[in-house]
Amino acid sequence: MVPIYIGLAVIIVLIFAGFGIMSWIQNSQRDAQQSFVTSTPTPGPAASRKPVVLEPTKTLGKDTFKIALNESADLRSGGRGTAVDGIPCQSMEQAVLHVHAQLSLFVNGVQIAIPRNVGIVGAITGVCLYWIHTHDNSGVIHLEAGSAIPPNGGNYTLGNFFDIWGEPLSHAQVGPFKGPVTAFVNGSQYNGDLATIPLRAHQQIVLEVGKPVVPPPNYTFPPGD
Repeated sequence: MVPIYIGLAVIIVLIFAGFGIMSWIQNSQRDAQQSFVTSTPTPGPAASRKPVVLEPTKTLGKDTFKIALNESADLRSGGRGTAVDGIPCQSMEQAVLHVHAQLSLFVNGVQIAIPRNVGIVGAITGVCLYWIHTHDNSGVIHLEAGSAIPPNGGNYTLGNFFDIWGEPLSHAQVGPFKGPVTAFVNGSQYNGDLATIPLRAHQQIVLEVGKPVVPPPNYTFPPGD
């Protein structure tokens, strides 16, 4: 009978261990999701005083990339359906984590529009969408993920977005534009690794290549966004 009791004890331990692992995963997902939603600070003192209302149909900046409505913005070596940084491309948008950030790009003081359909393979036919993508030229980055914890751990980042887009990102180059890069996050200057800037709810990221460095804009998202 002793082996039977030992076997039962092992099964009970495994059951409790399984429940513990499931609870830990659920708590980690919840904590990660909460951090994406609540951790964004208010715009810093360097932000422009007059807020600009973000509109889905409004192009913010010069439409330099010229992406047609039915084209995907995989301009270089960006995602074309296979996973990028462990982030999949799926047939439907995911809703476990759903937040919006905003990216602005200035080159020698002139705003350049972030193109539509970054991270969307087959813009009209809808082959697949990466968890990080754009829909229009407003600079709004949609983070619609099937997990609050990225496959590669840590935050979803601006580096993930540029990897999916297939454009370079460094303190010496943004996309095809080369020169010294000044970055702002929520109105305050950011001197760290640009690729590690997290994408969080209503995060406002400004990248400026060259001179002059203009005051970073301050945006307001639509009600209920």
